[in-house]
Amino acid sequence: MTAQTQDDAPLVVAGRSFNSRLIIGTGKYKTYEQNARALEASGADMITVAVRRVNLSDPSQPRLVDFIDPKDYTFLPNTAGCFTGEDAVRTLRLAREAGGWDLVKLEVLSDPKHLYPDMAETLRATEMLVKEGFEVMVYCSDDPVYAKRLEEAGACAIMPLGAPIGSGLGIQNPVNIRLIIEDAKVPVIVDAGVGTASDAAVGMELGCDGILMNTAIAEAKDPIRMAKAMKHAVIAGRDAYLAGRMPKKRYADPSSPLAGLI
Repeated sequence: MTAQTQDDAPLVVAGRSFNSRLIIGTGKYKTYEQNARALEASGADMITVAVRRVNLSDPSQPRLVDFIDPKDYTFLPNTAGCFTGEDAVRTLRLAREAGGWDLVKLEVLSDPKHLYPDMAETLRATEMLVKEGFEVMVYCSDDPVYAKRLEEAGACAIMPLGAPIGSGLGIQNPVNIRLIIEDAKVPVIVDAGVGTASDAAVGMELGCDGILMNTAIAEAKDPIRMAKAMKHAVIAGRDAYLAGRMPKKRYADPSSPLAGLI
């Protein structure tokens, strides 16, 4: 069973359909082989690749593509480690030249300590990339105003952080995430901050279209088992959202009616 729940439309990003609503990364794994096993266990069919950090082409060293075939999975080049719009655009131009990829993940960071996105630079880089024909999935702050501006600039998916990158703190501002979802006409995918399966389920229960994670799986004691847990969490959270949760109540409400008791 994939992370696409039954009786549900598939995740569609930039006209491309995906069975899974879970996206995983390629950083922090001990080996590419472990990364490949985690990807298989996760059921994901999209994987984000840090172009500046992952070996894609040097045959003298282990290459990601020797373990994860881009014919079998959608590679999503990202701009991890970029702090200016120009640097991000340059990185993705190189990715397109190397692999022909035009569906990309943009992130332009502001400070190495908290790794929050520089939203002014992010918006500017989005505009530049869209003009060059890229389909841009954008990592952003959980700011509904900027999220809408990114969409208006042509982003094909909005990816607000749940918490700082690699923190594992879970979704810290569900109110803003919900506001972004309610106003978006493109997919909203929580990106960054997920630490365990319940965090992924919370994001999906809010109505997110998907979840992207890396550290939560790669730094788990058993990455393969955690990848499997995340697969089921995304499915469960999506099902719960579609089912519609019961209303919260201030007082107890008996499961069995009290009237008519003998």
